[in-house]
Amino acid sequence: MADVRPEENGDIAAVRGVNLQAFEASAEADLVDALRAAGGASLSLVAIEDGVVAGHILFSPVEIEGTEGVFLALAPVAVATARQGRGIGSELIRAGLDRCREIGARAVVLLGDPAYYSRFGFRVASEWGLASKWDDQAPPGAFQAIELADGSLGGPAGRTVRFHKAFDEV
Repeated sequence: MADVRPEENGDIAAVRGVNLQAFEASAEADLVDALRAAGGASLSLVAIEDGVVAGHILFSPVEIEGTEGVFLALAPVAVATARQGRGIGSELIRAGLDRCREIGARAVVLLGDPAYYSRFGFRVASEWGLASKWDDQAPPGAFQAIELADGSLGGPAGRTVRFHKAFDEV
């Protein structure tokens, strides 16, 4: 079991390395750097195993049209290649959602595999009438959400979720 804690300045290079290992391209690592540089890293956590950064998760602000409150996007979650399959990603997601509740976030959205993220309580975002600019490009059901405060995603259908501008720049 890894120790999950907030990212510190000394972790930045290791976090980039984990994201580069976990994904085929540098887009996720570049996104983390861009969000951090733009002040868009609302919550950044690392998993420490054997004294090294073994995983990373980042949450950034989103706006939901016609809805008030703090809403976050989960992107990315990454685990070092040699440490995958040990539950570190799951630990990061659970700890991250708990910390999001603690800081007053009402809900979290993401683009990801519904079969994986449903185990944490994520559901297809369209169930709440939410849409994203990537709906036409992503696989069906990839845009998902979880309410951290009951009723926080209620509202009319057709509301657009706007991700931090760094998502468009990377």
